[in-house]
Amino acid sequence: MPQIFKALATATVWILWISGLVSGFSVLIHGIIIGDLYGSVPPSMSSWAGFAVAIAFAIGALVAMKVRKSLE
Repeated sequence: MPQIFKALATATVWILWISGLVSGFSVLIHGIIIGDLYGSVPPSMSSWAGFAVAIAFAIGALVAMKVRKSLE
């Protein structure tokens, strides 16, 4: 395989991983500021959806890394 595919896969992995971390931490911080996660009311569905998106980004990064490893 040409090296460009390996480089694109590496860039995709890093973009997905950083996006997952940023979205996960932003949902956590937003939940703490509003008191949604640790308040007396149960967390809203947007908090759970935000964590689900963060987990999906992390799983996507793992899958992309496996694809990158198979290109070697």
